[in-house]
Amino acid sequence: MRAMGAGVSREADGSWRVRGVGVGGLAAPDDVLDMGNAGTGARLLMGILTGHDFTAFLTGDESLRARPMARVATPLAEMGARFLARDGCRLPLAVTGTAAPVPIEYRLPVPSAQVKSAVLLAGLAAPGTTMVIEPQPTRDHTERMLGHFGAEIETTAETGGEPEGARRIALAGQPELVAADVTVPADISSAAFPLVAALLGPGSEVVLPAVGLNPYRAGLLQTLREMGAEIEERDRRELAGEPVADLVVRSSRLHGVEVPAARAPTMIDEYPILAVAAAAAKGRTVMRGLAELRVKESDRLAAIADGLAANGIDAAIEGDDLVVAGRDGRPAGGGLVSTRHDHRIAMSFLVLGAVARTAVTVDDTTPIDTSFPGFIDSMNGLGHDMIAEEAS
Repeated sequence: MRAMGAGVSREADGSWRVRGVGVGGLAAPDDVLDMGNAGTGARLLMGILTGHDFTAFLTGDESLRARPMARVATPLAEMGARFLARDGCRLPLAVTGTAAPVPIEYRLPVPSAQVKSAVLLAGLAAPGTTMVIEPQPTRDHTERMLGHFGAEIETTAETGGEPEGARRIALAGQPELVAADVTVPADISSAAFPLVAALLGPGSEVVLPAVGLNPYRAGLLQTLREMGAEIEERDRRELAGEPVADLVVRSSRLHGVEVPAARAPTMIDEYPILAVAAAAAKGRTVMRGLAELRVKESDRLAAIADGLAANGIDAAIEGDDLVVAGRDGRPAGGGLVSTRHDHRIAMSFLVLGAVARTAVTVDDTTPIDTSFPGFIDSMNGLGHDMIAEEAS
């Protein structure tokens, strides 16, 4: 954002101050924009750049460069952006935006909050109304955020032959957005790791303050409660349009369940740590409809199954479903897990090691800092014994 003219500074109290340049007011960057491991960041930025009449170049780390961007580029091209990328529409990628993006009505082929958000962010600079129709609800952080900053955005139920739960999101273009303070809730995707560790640790009780409970992100909590987890919500409230609460998590004996495919959009990033919980549960857990996991930072579906097998846990991939045979207690552990440069695989199997009978080793902890800096210190502060060793 600094490279394109916005003012961004870190204050002494840890907060961030951003001085905006208005809708469509960014400047062409002088250098390549390195998105690191941030797939969401790259896709949302593609949407923002669609409404700017200059060319920008995006790259990322090894993992991000392997991830496909076509699903986002397709609707943005309809709005007037042009893209030049490697085979499979992968980074490094050049995006040339336009001063006059075209508002569109776009029906998501598959549920994706990232694609939806990219189109809406592009629609900020377009005259008229940009609409996105989603066949089933996905996380709505972007809609809530835009409303918080003064955009005119409306979500309605979509009818006329659409599946139950389908929604239409309409954004009025070229708004005068107004600066507003934001208190960012604790991320449920990060809170999931100490949460599951507490559930599986005998005699544990952990309080996780101000965790975001967006209804389209809370699938993990619903699933864990179905498995028998004791998770209490205290002081439920709203921060910048987002529901939050303090979570009190207590050690629980879990049992296997079937997780329907329709729930996947509400917990797509939490399946690796859910698989760890399933490994310690009593009975069989079936997680359905996980095709999206194949195109995350790694092929997460394969990485989960391989990591479980390496630690003595029976797991099978059946089509797009993952089946885990729980051990009804502490899993064996003792294995070496290939993280495939994936932060969530690394953190999930470190949690497995914390509750297993024998320590678990992951081959690379460096990607963890992309989403959870200080993860190992935080977990050790809860009584675990995680050691990061320098690669030889």
